[in-house]
Amino acid sequence: MSFDGRLLSGIGVMAAVVEAGAFSRAGEVLGLSQSGVSRAVARLEERVGVRLFHRTARAVNLTEEGRRFFEDVRPLLAGIEDAASLAVGTASLVRGRLRINSDAGFGQFVLAPNLHRLLSIYTELEVELAIRERPGDLVADGFDLAIRFGEPQPSALIGRLILETRVLTCAAPSYLDRFGTPAHPRDLTNHECIQYREPLTHRHYAWVLEGPKGKIEVPTRGRLTVTDAGALLAACLAGHGVAQPLELHARPHLDAGRLVQVLPDWAEERFPLFLYLPTRKLPSAKMRAFLDFALSLADSRSGAVLGDG
Repeated sequence: MSFDGRLLSGIGVMAAVVEAGAFSRAGEVLGLSQSGVSRAVARLEERVGVRLFHRTARAVNLTEEGRRFFEDVRPLLAGIEDAASLAVGTASLVRGRLRINSDAGFGQFVLAPNLHRLLSIYTELEVELAIRERPGDLVADGFDLAIRFGEPQPSALIGRLILETRVLTCAAPSYLDRFGTPAHPRDLTNHECIQYREPLTHRHYAWVLEGPKGKIEVPTRGRLTVTDAGALLAACLAGHGVAQPLELHARPHLDAGRLVQVLPDWAEERFPLFLYLPTRKLPSAKMRAFLDFALSLADSRSGAVLGDG
């Protein structure tokens, strides 16, 4: 296949449609009419010989062939953007929109309160943070990356371990004043323990405490079960009972005295945080900048063990 500029132009239009989710919105971004976008996509489909989008009255979605094609060309588009920035002597290559798919735990407690730091460094960067239970199809949904707690689920995404944070056992001072402080993991059987059920698998997390003499799984009871890290922390802060939040979430409340860590010698269990990319190919400058930023957040928080990136 010989190269011509119309191919690159068509790929640029395709990328705009994927990000915008509609021909009309892509046209607004590109300064084209909806019909102009449609014609550009049709020419690209004719050029590559496959149908790239499913078109309905309500939605535009990538076909399976279109998804594979876009996975291959998106890193190349990012590389062209980086090369163009270098050619004109731009001080920073980190620019454009970065779309992040995050779970509520990391997005709410860590990312959202700190993203202003990233944006203050890279003044030409825009960030869209979407809180979702599942990563989904990053390419079809137009996301650059996903980041979330927990062991990776089977998928085609490329996972990178960012950090491991400790699982702490905590309670509010008001709760401990009323019911006392457990001295040994087995004492938890006599306390009101806030239970956590994983929203995707519906699995109840067992209470496992790891200390100098190994691990102990404690059969706990509690009348309150939550499926969200924010609800778990809020109920614990309100004095409802003992909970096991991640240290990455609980540290500010511990430092302020709003929570008390109990059984501190039994706090060696760790929970991983993974960053997911849609391809193994070299990520763009903005994605590399975010990876460095995520690692810096981990490094600044007590109890987090960094991954290898």
